[in-house]
Amino acid sequence: MPVITAEGLSKVFRTFDRRPGLLGALRDVVDRRWKELTAVDGISLDVGAGEIVGYIGPNGAGKSTTIKMLTGIMTPSAGRVSVNGFDPHRERGRYVRTVGAVFGQRSQLWWDLAVGESFELLRHLYAVPEADFKARLARFDEVLSLGEFLRTPVRKLSLGQRMKADLAASLLHDPPVLFLDEPTVGVDVVTKARLRSFLQELNRERGTTILLTTHDMQDIEALCSRVVVIDHGRIMHDGALATLKERYGGRRRCVLTLTGPVAAGSRSDLPRDGVEWTQASPVELVATLDHRVEAPAFLQRVLGLLPVADVTIEEPAIEEVVKALYGGRSG
Repeated sequence: MPVITAEGLSKVFRTFDRRPGLLGALRDVVDRRWKELTAVDGISLDVGAGEIVGYIGPNGAGKSTTIKMLTGIMTPSAGRVSVNGFDPHRERGRYVRTVGAVFGQRSQLWWDLAVGESFELLRHLYAVPEADFKARLARFDEVLSLGEFLRTPVRKLSLGQRMKADLAASLLHDPPVLFLDEPTVGVDVVTKARLRSFLQELNRERGTTILLTTHDMQDIEALCSRVVVIDHGRIMHDGALATLKERYGGRRRCVLTLTGPVAAGSRSDLPRDGVEWTQASPVELVATLDHRVEAPAFLQRVLGLLPVADVTIEEPAIEEVVKALYGGRSG
């Protein structure tokens, strides 16, 4: 049974359409014009318990707006939302105790308080038993090294420290569902790696359901087996990461290192259907395979034709796949 359900979810913003110039400003006084912007356009989505789902798209696609509706920060213009059996907007008081959220652009901690004091306030707000609070904080400290800055005011934290503190704060009440909106924005590679490892461990040990939005495709590859791609407020793809690669960029590269020089152009017996051959060096050939070619059968045939010393199969990078997908966007 899904723990996150959205049916026909839409959000339309009504904004003032200002006319240019002094004359336009005078006309706006007596005759105001309004325009509507559809940020999310009829999205339907189910996320099962224990899934880690990547929710990706270009800037302005509607990712953050969706997350804000799912967390109850915004009210949908149309459609229905249910998370953990609650309506996020109408049952907000009970609902917020069952979810955690991290927004990379905005902290949930108190700016002038020390990190540890913010955690204590959250403990009381969520009525977390002291023994559970101490055990969880000790675990977070072990993984995220919180002890280095627990007594530091939030406003003095580095960006990486703040992200680690925000992640710990969102998990102090042990929520079954976690929403992450750009959680690694501006964070150094070492901290990113530690955050990814922590999220994998959290999902594995606690079965936490995670919905992740990010522009860092390495986050997606490291954490998500399922990807939902949104553009212009509509879902373009919802399925396995492998399916996304196959559909929009499924060209694998097979690099063959040979025991002696071979010219690919002079070998008419090499498989050509669905295969593009290039000569990287006299002893290195690269075969680019489309999705129709089965790698095991291809290798079995090639190994009988060429003096192969080593073979490397390179899957298409997720960055290339998403670039190809966005390249087809309209507008």
